[in-house]
Amino acid sequence: MTVMEKTKTKSQQTREKLTHPVIDSDGHTVECEVAFLEYLKDVGGPRMVDRYRATDIFGSFVDMRGGWYRLNPEDRMYRRVTRRPWWGLPARNTLDRATASLPRLLYERLPETGVDFAVLYTTVGLAFPNLLDDELRQACCRALNDYNHDIFKEYSDRLTPSAVIPMNTPREAIAELEHAITDLGMKSIMMASHVRRQVPVVAEKFPEAACYATWIDNFVIDSPYDYDPVWAKCVELKVCPTYHSGTMGVGTRATVTNYMYNHIGHFAQAGEGLAKALFMGGVTRRFPGLKFAFLEGGVAWGCSLYADLIGHWEKRNGNHIERYNPANIDRQLYVDLFKKYGGDKLGKDRIIARLMEDSLLYKNLEDSSTLRDEWAPAKIEKLEDFNELFVKPFYFGCEADDPTNAWAFDVKRNPLQAKLKPVFSSDIGHWDVPDITEVTEEAHELVDHGLISEEEFREFVFVNPVHLWTDMNPRFFAGTVVEDAVDKLMASNPHR
Repeated sequence: MTVMEKTKTKSQQTREKLTHPVIDSDGHTVECEVAFLEYLKDVGGPRMVDRYRATDIFGSFVDMRGGWYRLNPEDRMYRRVTRRPWWGLPARNTLDRATASLPRLLYERLPETGVDFAVLYTTVGLAFPNLLDDELRQACCRALNDYNHDIFKEYSDRLTPSAVIPMNTPREAIAELEHAITDLGMKSIMMASHVRRQVPVVAEKFPEAACYATWIDNFVIDSPYDYDPVWAKCVELKVCPTYHSGTMGVGTRATVTNYMYNHIGHFAQAGEGLAKALFMGGVTRRFPGLKFAFLEGGVAWGCSLYADLIGHWEKRNGNHIERYNPANIDRQLYVDLFKKYGGDKLGKDRIIARLMEDSLLYKNLEDSSTLRDEWAPAKIEKLEDFNELFVKPFYFGCEADDPTNAWAFDVKRNPLQAKLKPVFSSDIGHWDVPDITEVTEEAHELVDHGLISEEEFREFVFVNPVHLWTDMNPRFFAGTVVEDAVDKLMASNPHR
């Protein structure tokens, strides 16, 4: 009996009831490391393979110091080295484990998942953009893109892999974009959400401690580089930047002993930081046709950020910021009120005397060298601009079992009655999905439980993914099994 002769899964049964395809915008392939290292050898030679083997790859994903497994428990606590991911892949179901590594098997089993077409992301390559070794980082990304291009090219009507793009400098990002999109013909990319850089003064004066003093470069605000050429290259190559970085090892997600504590919310935090920077730094204003997707963090953080941005702008936009200028305070009135209402404790003569000349309230802490209107790069003039510059360009990867996906469609609660744009993201291949045959059925539970409508489910698994991938590249689905359905959708709804 072949895999396809088995009893239909619940996800297959769910798919058969739908009148539209299901597009997975974030499945995962689990690389065969033995085969990948042959590609790395071709790119960088035997010594590059040796450097790879000597590096704690996933340690770098969460902590610039790495080496968690090389330390004993006492040293881990002494050095405060973050607990890295462990047992991150399903193991009990050997068939699913192999499916994530073998394109032919995944292609054969894709109908079992209820998915018609899948955009796939890396597993080991999630860590590559974080590698500190410049040559190793670039060689690993190049080798991985060659590897995934080669093993998936026969199955392009249902599966497409995403290229990994390092972002430590605009130059290296553009070089890998050119190779992956122009040379290899790949259609989707995974960029780093940020680069963790050492604080210069610490690196200069105390180099041995520099790994303990880092900051997050979001590529826009306060970055040492101008990344606009990278966004321009994405527009030129008709490719949508998508992001799948984490923030384990940062802030409150840096425990030494508990991976689950570090994991919860870390993808969302990475997406929130970058989305906020792209919006407030004016990238979505300067590149109005560019789309962005933030993966595996859900959409709840996007709804919260959207409301937060509006609330902050309404209070501290360029027209209103003068409300808070200490120069506006009427000193005499202020002191008179203290005299009248201060009583024995606050109305004493010595306090009144100091109030006239030395109160912190009068001190202007604003620095003329920085922006007074911190919204100026985005050029926000009216509330409706938030729709154009946040709602339209941003998409949010949402896993099947996340009940907060429904928030994206809640026009009663979202400001300006907005619908944000969640895209179905199965995450097959990772521990989040112990059984790949359940993902579409599980996603449809939002409808079954009355949280969203069938039409909103269609937007989640079909309409939003189509626009994410085709608004910049209308030929993205050419030659795929969903091409006809996509063409019909685009003919009736060409722009979103």
